[in-house]
Amino acid sequence: MKKTIFILFFTLVTVTGAFAQRFAYVDSEYILKQMPEYSSAQKQIEALSVSWQKEVDQRFQEIDRLYKAYQADQVLMTADMKKRREAEIADKEKTAKDFQRQKFGPDGELASKSNAIIKPIQDKMAKAIQAVAENENLDMVFDKNSEVIMLYANPRYDKSADVLAKLGLKSTKTTK
Repeated sequence: MKKTIFILFFTLVTVTGAFAQRFAYVDSEYILKQMPEYSSAQKQIEALSVSWQKEVDQRFQEIDRLYKAYQADQVLMTADMKKRREAEIADKEKTAKDFQRQKFGPDGELASKSNAIIKPIQDKMAKAIQAVAENENLDMVFDKNSEVIMLYANPRYDKSADVLAKLGLKSTKTTK
């Protein structure tokens, strides 16, 4: 009887272990900080940002200078002259804000340059993570520094096609 229970227990543990998913996590921030090309990219982006910020500051200082000159001369101006100066100041302010948005906005040059410079480095890290996951037979790898971002998942656990079928849609992705 003991032998039968032991065999059943051993079989149950083996079967359970065979179906167990293997998870791991990585610290992407730590990995990136260890990559020299990432440090170089960060310095390049910072230098670009500082350069553009100086230009933005100069434009707003010029606007401030024009406004102070306008206030000082306002008493001696005619209504037509006041309107022209106000329009000139407003135009320069709009131009400066547009420049600032063009460089630093969410779709600005800094964001696109940053993405262009850092994306290849992140792709390189992602390939390395995938290689490690495949070598160690890991099913899923999570990033320690983010909410819940899956960096690698074994395709056999992808249930996207099943969800699409449940919704009555066809999957365009072919499985390996």
